[in-house]
Amino acid sequence: MDVFGILFDSNKRDLARLRKVVAVINDLEPRIQGLDDAAIHARIAAIREEIQAEVERHGNPSPRVEEAMKRHLPEVFAMCREAAVRTIGLRNFDVQMIASIALHEGRIAEQKTGEGKTLSAVPALVLNALTGRGSHLVTVNDYLARHGAEWMGPIYRFL
Repeated sequence: MDVFGILFDSNKRDLARLRKVVAVINDLEPRIQGLDDAAIHARIAAIREEIQAEVERHGNPSPRVEEAMKRHLPEVFAMCREAAVRTIGLRNFDVQMIASIALHEGRIAEQKTGEGKTLSAVPALVLNALTGRGSHLVTVNDYLARHGAEWMGPIYRFL
């Protein structure tokens, strides 16, 4: 098999794995939609406490912290999706969730102009912020940084 064949097979396997995670997120969506705002806030706080306790015990990064984040990823991502709907009226598409999982895993997720890069980043940023160490998004210029912060800010404040 040539190099390109190996790369494409690897990408197919990765996409299949990510689609399975998105299926779990989608399965959680009806339950999350049924929660009121206070219940979502309380659940995010409980997950934050659990992840931060792992950080205090084992440091960050550590395999235990990564495992806690992986365990909570579907629920946190589902709550981020619902928070976006409630605050700015947008719902992350499945491909945006795939991009966000890839970002969380430290990978590059390529999206074209207009495909929702800013919204795609939200779940990964929120999940990683739950460690208590913050989460950073870098963009190419001050205008886009300001615009993204104003646009997505209601989601972050909600959670």
